[in-house]
Amino acid sequence: MKKIFTLVAFSLPLLSHFPAFADASEDLKLKLTDIHTLKANFNQTVTDINEKVIQTGEGVFALSHPNQFYWHLTAPDESLIVADGTDVWIYNPFAEEVSVMDINQAINASPIALLVHSDDATWAKYNVVNEGECFKISPKELDSGVSKVEVCFDQQQLTKMVLKDQQGNVSDFTLTNQSSIAENDKQLFKFIVPDDVDIDDQRLNAPN
Repeated sequence: MKKIFTLVAFSLPLLSHFPAFADASEDLKLKLTDIHTLKANFNQTVTDINEKVIQTGEGVFALSHPNQFYWHLTAPDESLIVADGTDVWIYNPFAEEVSVMDINQAINASPIALLVHSDDATWAKYNVVNEGECFKISPKELDSGVSKVEVCFDQQQLTKMVLKDQQGNVSDFTLTNQSSIAENDKQLFKFIVPDDVDIDDQRLNAPN
């Protein structure tokens, strides 16, 4: 079950007119850029392909442009994902192990990383469809662990994220108590490797 939470944190049929995708992408990028920083609590519900609830959870979510991301699942089992602007750290306290990858590897793995990324070349790899206050994102290449992402807003406030993986599991995240990142919250985006933890370094340019 921990794999489900790790996969989704990290992260539609084609329409006939590409400009519709382009316009929706620009609209979503603008909304995300306007947020700039965000800290919120989240509640998560995971359902399987038969819409049966298989897990619930809660935690703290934060983002800051560019390329900084914090995802701390506090219940039922703890896990932590931190993007510090260059690298992404995925920490499993129970297993006493941490994986680290380049930020671009994380973006390629899941469109959820687009929340903190504004590079045009990266966004060009995804289709974006606007449906009212929600935007549906799907990778053009089907080798992503997450097949669909939906993000919803209440005016300029990000309120909900829905992720569907290749197995049909759907993770629904509701955000509450949103605020901008305070000065003393900036350390959220700095991961310090705990003592006696195994490191799986998957970075393409891993230090020797």
